[in-house]
Amino acid sequence: MSTTTETGELTRRVRERLAGRHPGEPVGDLRTLPGGHSGLTYSITAGQVSYVVKAVPPGQRPIGRNDVLRQARVLRALTGSPVPVPGLVTVDEDEPAWFAMEFVDGEAIEPVLDEHRLDPVLCRTRMLALAGVLRDLHGAAAEPAEPLDPAGELDRWTRTMRAVPTELRPGAEDLLSALAAGLPASVPPTLTHGDFRLGNVLCQGERPAAVVDWEIWAYGDPRIDLAWFLLFADHRNFPRLGRAVPGLPAEEELLAAYLDGRPEPPALDWFRALARTKMAAIMGHNLRRHREGRHHDPDQERLPPTIAAMIRTAGDILARRP
Repeated sequence: MSTTTETGELTRRVRERLAGRHPGEPVGDLRTLPGGHSGLTYSITAGQVSYVVKAVPPGQRPIGRNDVLRQARVLRALTGSPVPVPGLVTVDEDEPAWFAMEFVDGEAIEPVLDEHRLDPVLCRTRMLALAGVLRDLHGAAAEPAEPLDPAGELDRWTRTMRAVPTELRPGAEDLLSALAAGLPASVPPTLTHGDFRLGNVLCQGERPAAVVDWEIWAYGDPRIDLAWFLLFADHRNFPRLGRAVPGLPAEEELLAAYLDGRPEPPALDWFRALARTKMAAIMGHNLRRHREGRHHDPDQERLPPTIAAMIRTAGDILARRP
């Protein structure tokens, strides 16, 4: 946790940089934004304009989710593309590093998981629109980098799953073995978000206004994003957690919207199974942290039925593959 002195120094640096963009106008103080899971996230005003600031926590290394400069790079790469992202305003690479981006007003609501009173027709419209945004993301120009292939993605979530106590992940070892035995061939890599869903997109009315939370973006297999996005189309994938939303597009309709007449990518069922494995691993990790007292959240006790269902249905999907 940052100290008052450290926060004050960050505030000074941010205010000084923003003052140069708003000469003669008042610049406010940093205010912590709730809900962030990477680095430190603040809001600040300069004149009549609001900004969001993401910073490396003092004393922390800028790696993984704390690597805010990496997040700034992907925002810069997507500026001017069809993919809506917050505008990158300024970057300060001095330690601890930070960057500022435009504040985008909007709702980030996952229809089948979040408590909300949105019109089901609006939820349907947003989800179908987001399929087009995902297609645009996978078509965006990207500076070539070492790609994350299916084997690398499986390895990442295998490690996460195996850090979860075995009693919280029934059948996981058989599932991991089946996934490893059926590794698909790679396809040309693209930019991927890593957690692409409506809960990570600020919407204004029917329109996706800004894709946010780029902590785990990669240059990798687009089927990783696609299968993850499809997982959130059906509340029945989340026993005890999901809520029915009448008229929400099913996986097949979402997939058709994403493909827009193109053929379905090969081995998509393997990635559907991987998406469920990833969800089970993440939920198991969160439940473990709660039960160990590392992050008290009684709501995590609702997760076991969904963890078990994710593992079971992933195995069923793999079993039907030719």
